[in-house]
Amino acid sequence: MSGSWISIKNTDGADFGGYLSKPSSGSGPGILLIQEIFGVNDSIRRVADYYAEEGYVVLAPDLFWRIKERVELDYSTDGMKAALAFYQKFDEENALEDIALSVKALRKINECVGKVGALGFCLGGKMVFLAAERSYIDCGVSYYGVGIEKSLHMLKNIKCPLALHYGGSDEHISIEAIKKIKDTVAYIQSVEFYEYPDAGHGFANSDRNEFSKSDSLMAHSRSIALFRKEMGPYFNLSELWDKHCEYEFMTRNVEATMDTMVPQPYVNHIPTMTGGVGYNDLKRFYTEHFIFANPKDTKLIPISRTIGSDRVVDELLFCFTHDKEIDWMLPGVKATGHYVEIPLVAIVCFRGGKLYNEHIYWDQASVLVQIGLLDKKGLPVAGRETANKLLNETLPSNKLMKNWRSE
Repeated sequence: MSGSWISIKNTDGADFGGYLSKPSSGSGPGILLIQEIFGVNDSIRRVADYYAEEGYVVLAPDLFWRIKERVELDYSTDGMKAALAFYQKFDEENALEDIALSVKALRKINECVGKVGALGFCLGGKMVFLAAERSYIDCGVSYYGVGIEKSLHMLKNIKCPLALHYGGSDEHISIEAIKKIKDTVAYIQSVEFYEYPDAGHGFANSDRNEFSKSDSLMAHSRSIALFRKEMGPYFNLSELWDKHCEYEFMTRNVEATMDTMVPQPYVNHIPTMTGGVGYNDLKRFYTEHFIFANPKDTKLIPISRTIGSDRVVDELLFCFTHDKEIDWMLPGVKATGHYVEIPLVAIVCFRGGKLYNEHIYWDQASVLVQIGLLDKKGLPVAGRETANKLLNETLPSNKLMKNWRSE
């Protein structure tokens, strides 16, 4: 954990705690992180650190302090039983008072600049909704907020943007409740509603059995998109990606390449499952098997680029002469001397102003055809024609389809 606990003063003079995590950049907008019924536990603190890495000053107040300070429960059967007991004693009005004080405390932190949003899960998801109704926050993101369907009349008072995430298979929120929320907000431009059909309650929490990585990643991208749009911070992802590629393919500088990435990044070349996970593993991969393993005439020809809130998607041609063994693309294959042009897609995810991961895709069959290791006769594969077709869409289509009738 990279954060620390601070004290927040209540109106009656008592203090309650909050876990504070700050971005390495030094400053950023604020996010009030509102707990589940399990307290400000290890999971919530990791979320705080995660969003700090995204460039935010994050404060997770202890909303159970009036019952018991610093409750930290796990997701076992016993943990759930204890959490429900705390929830039965929980007072929403007192919690809203504490949330208001926490927002004020967050705004007073020197590193917190600009607006303050809120992020909450389960109980916290509902409290985000109620905090928005009280105009405590500038925007909010709610994950599987329990009970919001009973408070939809408050929408008329909510002026700030919201994003609501729900699992379609949530065992704690009925299908009818989710449909009611969805239908009610359908025509409210400032409220985004997202449903993940197969996801259960807690799908965004990696400590829970219901965790769904794919749904969690999709939801996070949507959450970050809202926070970036409404509060910032702004990062020039296109420029960051270009600089990373410059270090990889032009100056061939391992240290500079690693400096463009988060402390624990990963790279996955999907067709060959090459790359590295974590700083040490990836640095070794870059040093021994990638940056200096590419042919001297390696060239990247950009075709298109899509820039999102937390990722860049590049479509390009990767061109080279196979004059040396290329570990990451053709592991174990000795140089053939053949020239290759292959369409390649890179999905590059960022955290804050640093690269977090790269997923790289290409057609390995086409590469093998081009270097002479695969005979395309009788197979539904093509060689350099795929690159030519990408550059010139008027070239013939459907040539691999034997039953295609040309007119």
